[in-house]
Amino acid sequence: MKTNLINDFLQTPNGIEANRILRSCVHCGFCNATCPTYQLLGDELDGPRGRIYLIKQTLEGKIPSRQTQLHLDRCLTCRNCESTCPSGVNYSQLLNIGRAVVNGKVSRKLSQRLLQFSLRKLFLSRFIFSLLLKTGQLFKPVLPTELKQSIPNKQEKLNFKKKTHDRKILLIKGCVQPALKPQIDTAAKIIFDRLNIECIEPDATKCCGSLSHHLNAEDEAKTIIKKNINHWLNIIEQQSIEAICMTASGCGVAIKEYPQLFADDKNYADKAKKISALYKEPAEIIAIIIKTDQQALRRLTDNCHTTNQTIAFHPPCTLQHGMQHKNLIEPILEKIGFTLVPFNDSHLCCGSAGTYSMTQKKISQQLLSNKLHHINKAKPNIVATANIGCQLHLQSGTDMPVKHWLELLL
Repeated sequence: MKTNLINDFLQTPNGIEANRILRSCVHCGFCNATCPTYQLLGDELDGPRGRIYLIKQTLEGKIPSRQTQLHLDRCLTCRNCESTCPSGVNYSQLLNIGRAVVNGKVSRKLSQRLLQFSLRKLFLSRFIFSLLLKTGQLFKPVLPTELKQSIPNKQEKLNFKKKTHDRKILLIKGCVQPALKPQIDTAAKIIFDRLNIECIEPDATKCCGSLSHHLNAEDEAKTIIKKNINHWLNIIEQQSIEAICMTASGCGVAIKEYPQLFADDKNYADKAKKISALYKEPAEIIAIIIKTDQQALRRLTDNCHTTNQTIAFHPPCTLQHGMQHKNLIEPILEKIGFTLVPFNDSHLCCGSAGTYSMTQKKISQQLLSNKLHHINKAKPNIVATANIGCQLHLQSGTDMPVKHWLELLL
């Protein structure tokens, strides 16, 4: 694709990168075939190719409008297009650059600004979030059905007595998962303990930074991430940490992409690369161990209840498209003894996409309905996934149990 970006912008690191990405696009349109919003809305500007043109026009000097901003907002950042693209266009990075430029030129409605501000302050405060969650759970029986479905039931904490092992990983807590689903991280600690790996949890970490980044608060995101990098590197230097893990793939892909945010920061570029290189999905570590160690596999299978358990595994977009881990978890579940059932359009987004389910609720609900329709046709007993956002979103639309895949291994 030919480009003619504004010269001043072209001299910046973001301008150089945007120009490179734009020139790699051959505007073939294959991306639209797997774009959830294009399939729903049928508008070229609500597909990757159309959004790329909108960003290109803005970077070449055309003044963007609120309609431009809306088309970019409607993108789930599911990155299905990146899996489909034959030219390897790094669409998500271009979108981040385009959104930042458009948001700098187009003011948002007051209602949007208030919503984004409220979401950031709510989710970044564990105290406030936990207090509101407990209040919602207390009054859940008398709440309207729609609101009731969005509040998960209280989950009891699992008992786990920590042991010391030579192999150690850094297990990072998320911003809301400890309050919503405390069993997930505990399940990870139990599973890793059975594999003779010790989980070190840095309590000072409050968020991976993706929440602020996705809600257009880039300075806040960078401040959070710098604190994370400093804190984690300090622990890594003090202990023999072989990997950094999170049980939410949405946070995992954010950590993997720290280097993009600090590419032009001489103080943090190398540090961000080091953290990114250390990040591993829990399944990556588990898969390698049970492939070569039959005793380790037996320690997992002996504690699982797999009889009559038919699983529909929903691979989060952040896992299969963001980190390009396709068919990573399914073989582990099958090896342990679970029966997995396939369903149509498993490559498409469920509509959660972080805070998207709150900022673009109508589209989010349509995608949820489509996803559950295909899952229900497969007739599983349980739905499993690897991301807290997907788990809660799917559970809000069905009475079927939706669990994190690590919980199934207990």
